[in-house]
Amino acid sequence: MNFHSTVFVNLPMQRLSGLSEYNNQVIGILKNINNKLELSRRLSLPLLVFYGIGTILGAGIYVLVGKVAGEAGFYTPFSFMLASLLAAFSAFSYAELAARFPRSAGEAIYIEEGFGIKELSIAVGLMVVTMGIVSIATLAHGFAGYFKIFFDLPETLIVISLVLFVGAVCGWGIGQSVWIASVMTVVEIIGLLIILYVGRDAFALVPLKIPEMIPPLDASIWAGIFMGSFIAFYAYLGFEDIVNVAEEAIKPRINIPLAIIISLIVTTIFYILISVVAILSMSPQELAASDAPLAMIYKTATGQSPVVITIISLISVINGALIQVIMASRVLYGMSRKQWLPDKIGEINALTHTPLIATTIITGFVLFFALLFPLLSLAKITSFITLTIFMLINFALLKIKYSQGEHDGFTVFVWVPFIGGISTLLFILYLITTFI
Repeated sequence: MNFHSTVFVNLPMQRLSGLSEYNNQVIGILKNINNKLELSRRLSLPLLVFYGIGTILGAGIYVLVGKVAGEAGFYTPFSFMLASLLAAFSAFSYAELAARFPRSAGEAIYIEEGFGIKELSIAVGLMVVTMGIVSIATLAHGFAGYFKIFFDLPETLIVISLVLFVGAVCGWGIGQSVWIASVMTVVEIIGLLIILYVGRDAFALVPLKIPEMIPPLDASIWAGIFMGSFIAFYAYLGFEDIVNVAEEAIKPRINIPLAIIISLIVTTIFYILISVVAILSMSPQELAASDAPLAMIYKTATGQSPVVITIISLISVINGALIQVIMASRVLYGMSRKQWLPDKIGEINALTHTPLIATTIITGFVLFFALLFPLLSLAKITSFITLTIFMLINFALLKIKYSQGEHDGFTVFVWVPFIGGISTLLFILYLITTFI
């Protein structure tokens, strides 16, 4: 018997037991420390508004206006208006729910409060995460389309580089991430203002073109408008992301509802104006064929190389992806804290005060979807999942209003979630019958 085995055998059992108990105590203390780590409240109302505007603009107009034109043709503005109306009812429902329950993993919490079904809450939470993942994958393809204007690199390499970069920034810290996102949002808005300026001559044509821009009562035309709205609906996604940073917001019961409403109003105005400029500057076929539609509009209007607008478009897409990663990782964090997912996923890093493990998981799944599906398919998947979530959220608020009564914070009329739930349900049924 060698020295080490002799020492081990002769070691008193009491000491072994005490050592084991000591180790368990240390592990318990470390777990308690981690459980006490919380997200930092650093997001003021202006930052929340920029956060919302940034993710809505980045997720839509810079990437998909051409694809909407491919479906709706000259009636593209109608598709955007219909999509904005559909989104508005759900946005107001989200605003009240955020005022009632300012928590991460917002949608899952709202479903639990409304229906009290744990399994449904977990399913909705995972659907929200999936929506975020697929949305980021969509943006990665949009980024590649603009990036290739400068460098003709393989799309796979561009997508992988973008996703890894965004994941690293999100792991850095919420304050830094949202400040970066806010700066990018200002750049996005400047880019849209540039497009509106160079395409300003199109507005002079509006009085003459109004009769042509009003769709007739033709089933085939309205089918295209509805399908365009389905794609355009993706462009309005982002206001719901705001509720998932509630635990990092200052005065969330007041500022979260305000940020949702302001973000939706600002982006709707931009979308309608940009869609009008787009269809009066180029043909729907040209817009649909382009992976960088705003850059093409700029080049057509000015005759110059779209360097500036392309750079801004790239920044816009990065911003949208950045905010979506933040949202999805916070949903995983919130679900973990509710014991719906393993504790490890919700751990907060002591240095960055961000859920690094959750962020890493989201980044990995984004790479998987981005490399597997094309842009338009990803946008349609995202819109379909989102419509389902919105339907459930509206009906959850309706039930909460009847079971828990009104509250002192931001409140909407009871018909708002009712119309929101019914309209999204009808849209889902229409899309199912169309696809089948």
